[in-house]
Amino acid sequence: MGKRIMFTGGSGKAGRHVVDYLVGKGHQVLNIDTRPLDNPKVRTLITDITDSGQVFNALSSYMGLHEFDPSLRPKPVDAVVHFAAIPRIMITPDNELFRVNTMGTYNVIEAAVKLGIKKIVIASSETTYGVVFANEPRDPAYFPLDEAYDVDPMDSYALSKVVNEQCARAFALRSGFDIYALRIGNVIEPHEYEGYIPKWIKDPAFRKRIAWSYIDARDLGQIVDLCIAKSGLGYQVFNAANDDPSAALTTQELLDRFYPEVPLKRKLGKYESLYSNRKIRKVLGFKQQHNWRKYAPKT
Repeated sequence: MGKRIMFTGGSGKAGRHVVDYLVGKGHQVLNIDTRPLDNPKVRTLITDITDSGQVFNALSSYMGLHEFDPSLRPKPVDAVVHFAAIPRIMITPDNELFRVNTMGTYNVIEAAVKLGIKKIVIASSETTYGVVFANEPRDPAYFPLDEAYDVDPMDSYALSKVVNEQCARAFALRSGFDIYALRIGNVIEPHEYEGYIPKWIKDPAFRKRIAWSYIDARDLGQIVDLCIAKSGLGYQVFNAANDDPSAALTTQELLDRFYPEVPLKRKLGKYESLYSNRKIRKVLGFKQQHNWRKYAPKT
């Protein structure tokens, strides 16, 4: 049975693909964003997530496509997916980024909980591990990066995501609802492979800061759908990444060349990602469909 899903940030790079995936699975989605989404099956409600009143109103709104529908009465919402955010550093001043991302997330989770929406999925980030936006190159404490890692970022974006995770945890504790935070890796859209793959192969050093992680936008849709379907876990953090690194080198070759001093927490497979997705595979049943090698030029 399809579910009714409120989705913030569905007009963004990752959001539009996840929304399309959810609609393809038979769910009804209302996009809550500051700009429209070009998808005839989804209506966008223009909303400022930093305004608590607007968020409460949006999450309790009618979800249909047209103001002339036979009934405009809102129906119960099954899940809220929160992707809306300033997506990285160096777009706005740091304090504005932190304000928008933290207050927006607080407002969305608070409204969802007070409205009785018992499934909430929020977008966190791989940057929480403190390597991606560090002031200088920085080795992690260990590999593979997993959800048990003591996250310790120094930048405003990753810090906002750590705060958002703690906000989610607090609301899950007080409500007993399921609130899952996805630490999303570098999102790759289907059309981007053609331009990116030759660069990944030629210059593996460029993606060292993200530990060569990536998540195909369509596989991210699968992960979100699995989160919506999986109930009873309370507060959870999940890395959202594909199974393998975005480099032609083996995992051991990447370690030897770029991170020779970082200890391993466990033995890794030949092409296993240094950004572990073991938890989503084990707990949610994730099975990647879009390994980047599928789209590599044939030689």
